Amino acid sequence: MRAGLVQLCSGDDPAANLSVTEALVREAAAGGAELVLTPECTNLMSSSRAVQAEAFVPEADDPTLAHLREVAAELGIWLLIGSLGLRTSDPDGRFANRGFLVAPDGAVAARYDKIHMFDVELASGESYRESAAFRPGDRAVVAQAGQARLGMTICYDLRFPGLYRALAKGGAEIIAVPSAFTVPTGEAHWRALLRARAIETGAFVLAPAQSGAHPTRAGKPRRTWGHSLAVSPWGAVLADAGEAVGVTLVDLDLGAVARARAQVPSLRHDRPFAAPEAP
Repeated sequence: MRAGLVQLCSGDDPAANLSVTEALVREAAAGGAELVLTPECTNLMSSSRAVQAEAFVPEADDPTLAHLREVAAELGIWLLIGSLGLRTSDPDGRFANRGFLVAPDGAVAARYDKIHMFDVELASGESYRESAAFRPGDRAVVAQAGQARLGMTICYDLRFPGLYRALAKGGAEIIAVPSAFTVPTGEAHWRALLRARAIETGAFVLAPAQSGAHPTRAGKPRRTWGHSLAVSPWGAVLADAGEAVGVTLVDLDLGAVARARAQVPSLRHDRPFAAPEAP
């Protein structure tokens, strides 16, 4: 199975982002990709709540989703839209950070709302309060994507190995980690965490990423780490996209999943244990 990882540098203009995304999805399909994956925040990257409120619309009205569904159907590919910011009907007005798996006929095969919110103060002085604008999801998702079972996660989820173990036990052979990692955390942890999640689950881990300095009209400028990565079930890095916007193609031998899990069958070796007492 050939996969295509799309690396973007999305700004705060959804129409401009869609034009770049479509061109790269087409490039991946032309290169033989049966499964194409885009990063988190495919439709909009902005730290401005005002810009988000102006740009985000409900799922049924989102032009990025509608057009990419048409592109997937035209090309006959599985398309993992890493995530879109969407307006919800929540009383508190928070948005959804939602990923979509689109089938080759253009139908939405699965949806996943990011579970873990990135609320942190970094040593560099950067502050993020994702939960102030986005409401968390509460459901893990595994869906069939052509020949493989695909587990869906988003960015900060990467730091919660229990979710990945649950996806693997739910049959996931590929786990997607579309992301917009900060530069400090990306440089320190990105590769190590992705390799760890692949090794722990015996699954392919595919992580399409945002990269570079993101164009913005308002709010604090964002810069992301890039380095879209594909990792084998044995933990080998199969491809690293570096920092440039573009497409990275990788061939996946799905038989490697069963071989890795047979060699290290830890998914079958869970045992109950008592938790330590709180201090």
